[in-house]
Amino acid sequence: MQTRLAEFIKHTPEGEEADRILRACVHCGFCTATCPTYQLLGDELDGPRGRIYQIKLVLEGEAATATTQLHLDRCLTCRNCETTCPSGVQYGRLLDIGREVVSEQVKRSPMQTAIRWSLRKLLTTQGLFAPALGIGRMMRPMLPEVLKKKIPPAQETPQVPESVLDRKMIVAAGCVQPTYKPATNASLSRVLHRLGIESVTVNEERCCGAVSFHLDAHDEAKGLMRANIDAWWPHIESGAEAIISSASGCGVMIKDYARVLADDPVYSAKAMRVTELAKDVVEVIETEDLSAIEIVHPRRVAFQSPCTLQHGQKLAGRVEAVLERAGYRLMPVADPHFCCGSAGTYSVLQKDLSLQLRQRKIESLEEAQPNIIATANIGCHLHLEEATKIPVKHWIELLDDPALPL
Repeated sequence: MQTRLAEFIKHTPEGEEADRILRACVHCGFCTATCPTYQLLGDELDGPRGRIYQIKLVLEGEAATATTQLHLDRCLTCRNCETTCPSGVQYGRLLDIGREVVSEQVKRSPMQTAIRWSLRKLLTTQGLFAPALGIGRMMRPMLPEVLKKKIPPAQETPQVPESVLDRKMIVAAGCVQPTYKPATNASLSRVLHRLGIESVTVNEERCCGAVSFHLDAHDEAKGLMRANIDAWWPHIESGAEAIISSASGCGVMIKDYARVLADDPVYSAKAMRVTELAKDVVEVIETEDLSAIEIVHPRRVAFQSPCTLQHGQKLAGRVEAVLERAGYRLMPVADPHFCCGSAGTYSVLQKDLSLQLRQRKIESLEEAQPNIIATANIGCHLHLEEATKIPVKHWIELLDDPALPL
């Protein structure tokens, strides 16, 4: 693809990166076959190829419009197109650049601005989300059914071991997961303990930055990333083997710290080290001897592979392999590459499209009549369990039996 970027971005790092990405695209259209929004809407402008062309026009100097912004907003950032693309186009990165430029040119309505600001603050401000959810749980009996589903009851949490072990790994706890689903990281700590690894939780940790970054608040996201690096750094210097996350959406962001902070003179080297240490939990578990993990009741499991796991981190099939090693029976899931529609705050900001995608995903997960639906990301977990009677769990919980001695 030929490009003639406008002067306002041509000689910037973002402009040079966008130019390289645009020139890699040959407009073959393979990406449209796996794009969720194109499949739903059938509009070229709501597929990767069309969005790439719209971003190209804006970067070449054509004024962005509210329609341009709408088509970019509708993208789930699932990066399914990247997995499909034969030319290796880094669509997700181009979308980040394009969205930021468009947001500077097209002002959102006061209502849109307020909603996006509220989402960022509620989910990323320490000490705010947990009390808000607590109030919601107290009012739950009085709420209509549609709101009750958004506020699941408090989850019982297995006991977390406290013994000190030689091997240590930092566990990135996440923003909403400790409050919504505390059993996930508790089970992670228990499984790691049985493998001889101590999980280290850092109280000063903040949001990984993904929520702010994908809502065009890049400076805010960078501030959160720097705060996390500062919080984790003493433990890194003390020999922590890895920084692991049981939420694949957080994991893909932490792995991107080096790129996002590459031009930061103070934090670039530390960000590179964080990226080097960042691992999804499956990358740790799959390398260990699982003989210490005893599965008492192996069942039929349908695994929903989050987009951030299979397309963002390129770890497709890895969790399924671990569960099969552990003795579970993995059930077939049609179109496993397709997004469930959660996509961070997408289920709030693009509710209709999100619900259509969720229904499609639920049908494919339920078709083989599994006993359990497993996933690897908190957003997908919450999104899916609203729409099915089959228990939904994080896959690490399936490796943890609270009845076994630690």
